[in-house]
Amino acid sequence: MTVRMKKSLRNGLVKMYLNNIMTDQDRTARLIEIAKSSLQPLLEGAVLYTIPLTVITFIIGLLLAVLTALARLSSIKILQMIARVYVSAIRGTPLLVQLFIIFYGLPTIGIIIDPFPSAVIGFSLSVGAYASEIIRAAIVSIPKGQWEAAYSIGMSYTQALKRIILPQASRVSIPPLSNSFISLVKDTSLAAMILVTEMFRRAQEIAATNYEFLLLYSEAALIYWVICFLLSIVQGRLESRFDRYVAK
Repeated sequence: MTVRMKKSLRNGLVKMYLNNIMTDQDRTARLIEIAKSSLQPLLEGAVLYTIPLTVITFIIGLLLAVLTALARLSSIKILQMIARVYVSAIRGTPLLVQLFIIFYGLPTIGIIIDPFPSAVIGFSLSVGAYASEIIRAAIVSIPKGQWEAAYSIGMSYTQALKRIILPQASRVSIPPLSNSFISLVKDTSLAAMILVTEMFRRAQEIAATNYEFLLLYSEAALIYWVICFLLSIVQGRLESRFDRYVAK
């Protein structure tokens, strides 16, 4: 079957599905009822699991990212090597595979972790690896004169980092870290594969009872989009707020 024939068949099925919905009033009413009844479970999944999972893993991952970035910039070779291997391993393997190793793989050696903690560990490790490169780049972007000025007034490395460098680096890293947070909201849907009953898992469970997969998955996608849209507004305001303190 050629590509053109596949496209034609797919378009025909879509038109037939839409025509059935428009002409069959009973089916339309049924879909509306399913959408209404499924909205509350989906929102509960978002509020009870998706959003908390995102916030918890981002906070843990951010702390891990700062430590990893400092290890990469350290003069201690062993710390540099450990940080490099960690970042390379996490960035070089699919997130879904990492989740499967934690939840399904570790029990084979006697380490059993519940679904939600498994998701927290997996997403935190992922956030830590990717965000560490963002933070490292932000620290490196600070002019060396800032370090020299801090040392000239008697500050130690730790004091200079805490009081001078990190506050400036945080302003630089706000946009990419905000994008990472928004992406993490969408990535949490992978937790459904390890039995975490977040929003997408709820959509799968409901769709399995009525077979309206298109409707339920579209409804879940719409909720994800609304959450990310609201977060993008917050991101824009944060960037504007921090931009006032950046010299131009």
